[in-house]
Amino acid sequence: MLAGAAVVHLVPRLGPAGRAVSLWLCRAPGLDLAITYFTAGPMIAGAIAGPRVFGGVESRGLAALLGFLAAVVGQVLAVMVWTVLHELGNRKHLKGPRIVHTLNRAVGPARNHAAVWWTALAVPVFWVIRVAEYIVYPPLTWLVRLPKYKPAEWVNVSRHKFEGLVGHDLIWCLYCDWMTGIWALGGEMLRNVETFWCPIRFDSAKKCENCKHDFPDVEEAWAPAGSGMAEVVRRIEAHLPEPGGDNSWWGHPARLTVSAKKKSTAEDAESAEGGAE
Repeated sequence: MLAGAAVVHLVPRLGPAGRAVSLWLCRAPGLDLAITYFTAGPMIAGAIAGPRVFGGVESRGLAALLGFLAAVVGQVLAVMVWTVLHELGNRKHLKGPRIVHTLNRAVGPARNHAAVWWTALAVPVFWVIRVAEYIVYPPLTWLVRLPKYKPAEWVNVSRHKFEGLVGHDLIWCLYCDWMTGIWALGGEMLRNVETFWCPIRFDSAKKCENCKHDFPDVEEAWAPAGSGMAEVVRRIEAHLPEPGGDNSWWGHPARLTVSAKKKSTAEDAESAEGGAE
């Protein structure tokens, strides 16, 4: 883990080629490989190596679990050692304003550190979501013409460039940097999926209110809960794209642009007809 971190620090110092590799590692798909190396990779490797490392354990399942836990311990220790080393290498920022110090004063050091480490439990979850974005969604862009996306525009990290962000603050801000991109891309994919297959408003007004931020179509575009299937079909047909177009969610900016152009063209045509008369 520490050797991998050392390589990440070294690469951008190897001239133009190194900087190009470093940039690639900061964006999908390069970032996905780097994240796997530091997060899911050690856990998987630990579980596989467990039965060989802990050969004295009778249960193969228990040995695999011990290998998995050993990998997690190694990851935690690596983060802690890297944090100290990075802060020592950036001592000029230690006496200035820092996120960790401000939050320690707000909720207490023990609570703050316990909470931030507790959030690390979500790392495997986000990694699985990212794998799903690779496996589940792309075929839908061909099968039912859901829109394609450039993952690098969503899944990337850049907070390491922020002046004064070192050690503890940097590692957790990079975690959030990675996580928010995955979540936002997944949300965009789900907006397309939900509107394409199930454009029916929820019967619960409270659920509609709670979901309208992540699923904007729920507020006005989807059919009312008690309207009947004829209304659902009517709305689907009204929003079918032109040949070659994609089935993005109905309130997507691209849809609004197309609708505005259609409206403008229709108004121009009506105006021209009126002038001819």
